[in-house]
Amino acid sequence: QVQLVESGGGLVQPGGSLRLSCAASGIRYSIYAMGWYRQSPGKERELVARISTVGSINYADSVKGRFTISGDTAKNTVYLQMNSLKPEDTAVYYCNVHLLAYNGLDYWGKGTLVTVSS
Repeated sequence: QVQLVESGGGLVQPGGSLRLSCAASGIRYSIYAMGWYRQSPGKERELVARISTVGSINYADSVKGRFTISGDTAKNTVYLQMNSLKPEDTAVYYCNVHLLAYNGLDYWGKGTLVTVSS
């Protein structure tokens, strides 16, 4: 059973920074992608950043140069450093694991709320 637990969300002023963490447990395969998605009212869930065990890294165009995704395999944890935050970044951020082999399943955390407002 795969479980993902997010932390680090909160209220921040425009131009500020936050660091999100996602601690994973129960992953039994070696080929997968892990990343962050976000969803705000009236919009579909969208990819923010993703990193895979085969070396690929992807960012949404709207966050390139401001957000950085990284991982610590020893701690089974992925981080999202968010700088120069804008009101448009306000959303619930979800951690995701996608298996790139075997069943191709997706696993989701419960989400952490990020609010960017003055």
